[in-house]
Formats: sequence, structure tokens, C-alpha cells
Amino acid sequence: MPEQPPKLSLTSHILSEDKLRILKELLPEVFTEGNFIDWDRLRLTLGSNLESEEVKERFGLTWPGKRNCFKAIQSPTAATLLPDREASVDFDTTENLYIEGDNLEVLKLLQKSYLGKVKMIYIDPPYNTGNDFVYPDDYTESLKTYLEYTGQVDAGGRKFTNNSDTTGRFHSKWLNMMYPRLFLARNLLREDGVIFISIDDTEVAHLRKVCDEIFGEENFVGSLIWKSRISEDTRALHGLSADHEFLLLYRKTNGFSLRGEDKDKTKFSNPDDDPRGPWRSADATGLLSKEERPNCHYDLIDPSTGLVYRCPPRGWRFDKNTMDQKIKEGRILFPSTENGRPRHKLFINEMKSEFKNFSSILSDVNTALGTKEMQEFFNLSLFSYPKSSKLLKKLIIQSTSPDDIVLDFFSGSATTAHAVLALNAEDGGNRKFILVQLPEPTRKQKADGTWEETEASRAGFSTISEIGMERIRRVIAKLKAETTEEGSNGGKQSGKGKGKAYQVKKDEAPSLGFEETSDHLTHNGGGTERSLKSQDLGFRVFRLAPSNFPVWNGNLEKSKEAVEEALFATPVFPTTNPIHGTEEAILFEVLLKSGIERALATNEIKEETIVGQKVFIAYDSAYYVLGKSHTAEVFDEIMKRKPSLVIARESGFSGNDVLKANVHAQFRQMKDSNKEVRFLVV
Repeated sequence: MPEQPPKLSLTSHILSEDKLRILKELLPEVFTEGNFIDWDRLRLTLGSNLESEEVKERFGLTWPGKRNCFKAIQSPTAATLLPDREASVDFDTTENLYIEGDNLEVLKLLQKSYLGKVKMIYIDPPYNTGNDFVYPDDYTESLKTYLEYTGQVDAGGRKFTNNSDTTGRFHSKWLNMMYPRLFLARNLLREDGVIFISIDDTEVAHLRKVCDEIFGEENFVGSLIWKSRISEDTRALHGLSADHEFLLLYRKTNGFSLRGEDKDKTKFSNPDDDPRGPWRSADATGLLSKEERPNCHYDLIDPSTGLVYRCPPRGWRFDKNTMDQKIKEGRILFPSTENGRPRHKLFINEMKSEFKNFSSILSDVNTALGTKEMQEFFNLSLFSYPKSSKLLKKLIIQSTSPDDIVLDFFSGSATTAHAVLALNAEDGGNRKFILVQLPEPTRKQKADGTWEETEASRAGFSTISEIGMERIRRVIAKLKAETTEEGSNGGKQSGKGKGKAYQVKKDEAPSLGFEETSDHLTHNGGGTERSLKSQDLGFRVFRLAPSNFPVWNGNLEKSKEAVEEALFATPVFPTTNPIHGTEEAILFEVLLKSGIERALATNEIKEETIVGQKVFIAYDSAYYVLGKSHTAEVFDEIMKRKPSLVIARESGFSGNDVLKANVHAQFRQMKDSNKEVRFLVV
């Protein structure tokens, strides 16, 4: 039988295969027949002692279940992400993403298309207080757990639970949740990427050790102290009000550094009309003792008055020769008495940088600002102590450029998306966001199993993700309404939400900071009017779901009847989502799992009819033939265009294995002629 083409893998990227491939390229001699590692030969090759190290004590953090974390990391998922146009804004043009689902599964799905693409990650994970920690009991079956949790399949006993400190594995369960997610997240960072993690005293020490292991201790940039409260906590049991939280900051490699704060240029002036331009008075004293830098320790004499200024304890900033030259150039400012301290002129055009180092203390971005923002958008208190967009803007400014991607996979109230959109509006940037949020219920389940309504659930929001999506819509509406050009339509957005507003209504205007006029809404916050016409004011919504394709069950009964039924049965999707199995859903899954760059957000996809067959083309190089009746002529035409990747729907060959094998052989001939091309079926 002719050789058949390989199949497109319907699971997420298997990270261990990459590492094995790299190891084999570097050390092929340590691999045995069957692609196994000869550990003794590896030790010899590396010059290591052959003595077993299993009994030796090692420095590091360990806990019950850590070994299973690696199983969770290496276990691929067969899930996919279904597009939801109805919940999106400007789906066809936007590159911003909001993904509803378990973030462990989503991070696995992003590994192929977004590997090394993200510049900044910010997460605000559960702080493990024992109350607000939603955790999958069996995280190794994350998709099944998620489907049970969201009611898409019948529950089988596994569920998401609060991590009570009475369970006996309080810290371990939290670490088991965090470790795989941080490990996968690191892969998505660019080489000059960075991650910020909000945390409090409960787990900060453990989180530091975990991050040291995953990112490398040498890549710890620092710990920011965030003053989260504006008044003391009257509930403090021991007389200490915890007014701060932490932001741990890690880089992926040494290619990252913070931008820095703007220097205060208002201190520069030119009162003496110095031809060298504006200047400010700067300290001229030194930093080192006489033993450390003797050439900077001397008495200074004003040549015009003869006044002698004694050497300060730490000497002067400049040695004697440099100081004499600065005096000749009129750069030294002498006091009128010997008790004063000479200073020097620092000219604005001589500054090495426009920025000064960023402070590790954040004191002007407390949670009260976040609460006020939520009140402005919803007239409700939907979250307790939310982060403010001002805090996130500070971090984004420090760590991104205008075209970078920002990821938040514990997105909560969508503060990160708010900050990205608002900052783009301020500086004309084109940053993109990827947000991931579990559809956690807004109702709270009590100990007796009954449900307690909350302000959010009473307002019509059944999940946290619904609140996040609606906040983004309202931020977009507000930004559009702030401009003269877009304001005339009242901030109206394209698309329709499921019972939620996509536009700012006039009766909501005062609470959102708008004033009603005769024909449109204008923002009353002041500032220069600006056009957002060229900016991305939309977002695509995707929802985690099982694959659009039947996934082979490895636990199938080993009988002829069972195998035939599995092979030829009509696919039955495990959920009732009407998007399942549609052409668009299949296209996005194929894009995502074939590793096309930024598969969920790219607009570089066009549809073309080739020899009567509908074909999708990505980046003018990857061809997806998803029709139901393939012909040789379609593939002949595609070959003429010299593609890099061709994926064809298996069912389109209608059982014609000869045609499939011939097409495969033709593409292999292209490869043999130095044109690298992959041909896969799905």
C-alpha cells in the first residue's frame, strides 16, 4: 500500500519532545535504539560522578504532589477553543483575545502558536486565603473536570473546590495548582519578556522558591511593595494592619530591564542664560571614603573669592583635574560662605537617560481606585478589592513597547484589558491583550449546599467571565465616546451581547463620566480630544471545549465490534454548543494545532476558491483544504504556489487512499527539490 501522509496532531504541544530533540542534537551518543537515554553514558559524557545522587540532600522546595505537577505539564490536551462572535466586538478585525476556560488547558493550547510571542505577563492568582481559591481536585484530567464544573457533561464526582486550611495540604494544593501554569507560561514569554505576579504574605515565600526554580534565581528582578490600603485594617487580630501586598518580578533572560520613571524636567531652567541650555543644580559630593578613592578627597577653592570649602567626609564627585576643568567652564556653583557646599550644573542635554530607576514602592494605586472604577462602569460593587487599571498601566509602561502582547491568565474583572486599551488611547500604542478566565459562578455555595446570591448575580452576571467581558465592552464604548469622530454615534459598538449592553446608554451616562448633549455623548474628564480610528477597540471571545474532531479513545474495548463502531460512527460532540463542528470552529482548531503564528488573532487569513474547492490561506503560505470532496486538480494548483504547509480534511478524500498517497508523494518530491513543505491530514 502506498505511503500515507502523517496526521495533524489533535493534542496540544508536548514539551518533553522538544527537550528530547534538543538533547539528541547536542548529545546523540547518549541515545540507544528506540530513542531511549542511556543515563550512565550521559553521566560519562558530562564528566559526572557515577555515584548515585538519589540519597544526597539537595537544596530546594518540595511538597506532596510536586512529581505530579510534571505529569500535568507533559500531559497534552485534546481540547480546542471555539470562537464566539456574538460575545465579541469587531471579531473580524481585532487581535485582542478573551478566552473563557481553565487556564491550564488554555496555556497548553497556546504553546504552539504563541511560543515566545508574549512580552509581558501579569497575573493576580488566588492568594490561598481558604475562601476564594477555586481548585480542580483532579487537575490531571483538567478538560473533563472543567466540563463537569461548567455543566457541559454529567458530573462524575470531580469538582472545583475551595482550598480550606483544614484539608491538611493547604500549601501543597496551592503549589500544585501554580507550578504547571507558571512553567507553561514561561514558554510563551519572549526572550526579553517579563512576568509580574501579585501575591500576599500567605504564599509569597513559597512562590519565590517556585519561581526561582522555573525562571532561575538569577532572573529574579525584584519584589515590588504595593500599598494596597489607604486606611488601617480595623479587623487586624494582632494589632498589625497589613496595608501592603507584593508583586514578584521575574524576567525570562537577562535581555530585560524596566524602562524607568520619567525624570522631572521641570527642575531645569536657565536663569543665567547659559548658552549650553537649561540646567539644574546637582550634588557635587562623592560616595566613597578617602581610602577607597583618595584622588577625590581635597579642599576646594573658589578662584574668584579665595573661599576654601573643606573636603566632605565622602569627598567630591570628581577628581582634582576634572573639578578644575569644570571650574574653568563655569560649571561649579560656589556658596557665598565657606560653610556652604559647592554644587555643579547638570545640563538637560547631558543626561544619559530621560528616565530614572523605577521605585520598588508603589503607593498611589490602592484598591480604592479599583473599586471606584468598577462603580463607575457598573454602579455596583462586583468585586472585593479589585486592582486598578492605573496599577496595571504602570507595569505595562515599564515593560512593553507599543506593539507588544500582554497576557493575563487569572484575569478576574479584566483590569489588564482595561489598562491596555486605555494606555493605547493615551500614547497611540497598538498593544494586544490575551485574557483567560474560568467561568467561576458569581453565586456562593454555602456549607449546606444551597446557593447564596451576590450583588453580581443579582445584577444578572452568572459568572466572573461575563463581568470581565462586559467591562471590556464598556471600556471600549467609553473610549469611543471620548472622541469627537466616534462620539456622534453614542459610543455604539458592533455586535450583540447576550443580554448585555454593547453601548453606553444615555441613562447610564452620568455614572460613566459622560455628559449628555443633543446629539452625542462627550467625556467630561477634560484633556485633548483624539481619534481612535486606527486603534484596535475590539476583542475576540473563545471558549474552551472538546475537539471538533473525534479523538481516539485509548481505553477502548479491544474487540472488532467496538473498534468498528469507533471508526465509523457519526461524531457526537460532548457539548451542545452550536459552534461545535462548524467550518469556522474547525478552521480555528486546525490553525491553532498546526502552530500558525498567533493563530487565534491573526487577520492574515483569506478564503479562496481553487478549482471549485474552498481553501483557506494563512500568511500566503499555509493552505487549509477543509472541503468534503478533494480532487487532484486542487492540490496541483496549490503546489504551483509553492506552499510551506498544506492540511487537508481526511473526510474530503472519501476513502480514496490512492489519491491521498499520490498527493503525499508529490509534496515529498517538492521537499526533495529543496522546497520544505509539510502535508498533513486531519
